[in-house]
Amino acid sequence: MTYWLEHAWLGAHVEPGVAVTVADGRITAVRPGTPAPPPGAEALYGLTLPGLANAHSHAFHRALRGTVQVGSGTFWTWREVMYGIAERLTPDSYYALARAAYAEMALAGITCVGEFHYLHHAPGGTRYNDPNAMGQALIAAAADAGIRITLLDTAYLSAGFGDPPNRHQLRFSDGTADAWAERADALKGSEHARIGAAVHSVRAVPAAELGTVADWAQRQQAPLHVHLSEQTAENDACRAAHGRTPTRLLADHGVLGPRTTAVHATHLTDEDIALLGGSTTGVCMCPTTERDLADGIGPAVALQEQGSPLSLGSDSHAVIDLLEEARAMELNERLRTRTRGHWTAAALLRAATADGHAALGWDDAGTLAPGALADLTTIRLDSVRTAGPLPRLGAETAVFAATAADVRHTVVGGRQIVRDGTHTRVPDVPTALADAIATVRG
Repeated sequence: MTYWLEHAWLGAHVEPGVAVTVADGRITAVRPGTPAPPPGAEALYGLTLPGLANAHSHAFHRALRGTVQVGSGTFWTWREVMYGIAERLTPDSYYALARAAYAEMALAGITCVGEFHYLHHAPGGTRYNDPNAMGQALIAAAADAGIRITLLDTAYLSAGFGDPPNRHQLRFSDGTADAWAERADALKGSEHARIGAAVHSVRAVPAAELGTVADWAQRQQAPLHVHLSEQTAENDACRAAHGRTPTRLLADHGVLGPRTTAVHATHLTDEDIALLGGSTTGVCMCPTTERDLADGIGPAVALQEQGSPLSLGSDSHAVIDLLEEARAMELNERLRTRTRGHWTAAALLRAATADGHAALGWDDAGTLAPGALADLTTIRLDSVRTAGPLPRLGAETAVFAATAADVRHTVVGGRQIVRDGTHTRVPDVPTALADAIATVRG
């Protein structure tokens, strides 16, 4: 199979006329200087990027869009509404909602998602006959939506420092980290799915049990993610309980390292930044959620300068648009510093592609190169947002002007999942979303 790319981003520049040969789901050859489609090739008109990686997702939060964006409140009042949605989900309804949300991601050019999964059991904490029924529903949903998934199975054991889970959180908890690890051991990856681990947060996993989760990820050679310092209240509570910041607590218990990704990392000290960067712990920024929840602007520039690779996530799915997440990281920093140009467009695209995939354990994705997984995203050049000098400016216009609505084609493993803006497996994604959300919201 050969794809002919009208314009292709090859990591540092945009090249016109590129032929990409695919076999067994991987790129076998990349041939620039191909001015017209070879015989039998599938032509992708527009600007083609490697597939985008959404490194942080809570699929069930998609049911909250449009219901929590108005009115006053904080992260903590938003959380109460979120608990109400979580309480209603079953494996079947979660599958339907996640399939629709993942199909929306495919329409937005996302070829891989990191699902930060803590909704494990039935309400009240009763285990399903298959203790991983909810996780299996997510894996199946990704397969049927045509995208890859890293299921970040999440340890969530307490409501706060020294507090047992509240009634909403009982279905999140396995009781102990050892019980979490035993259940996680039963999860198996597949061609489209890999299994990782997550610490929900330092408030949700007692300090004495952090090492159990880190050791599990080490044994499995799996990615390990953790919500970190999203709220100042968490930092204050951690200092009160342990006399140190959440970052220092994670470092002291062996959680940080090159396979670990800290999500948000919004409210950090200089020492925190040095600990994360010095351990090459990655950081996933979720700018649209962080601004939607009024969390704040994290020190992304300082983190990267210290050695932390950056990735991007849509988190609560206030919007699903990795191009918006990429430009928001730069634009937020402009607002904070009142200066421009903190990242090149190429660096922002790297966060949305290669570094995002690496954070999810897919080091063989996120680039248009021989041997890489054949995951492609093509952006239209003729929309009202992208019409103009895109072939000349390339990545800059793609990052700073294009949106998810401009994605024309999405290819995963050499198979076209989105063709001319239509999902080939879920033809009516808006109806699928509406039906799934109506079932959940009642």
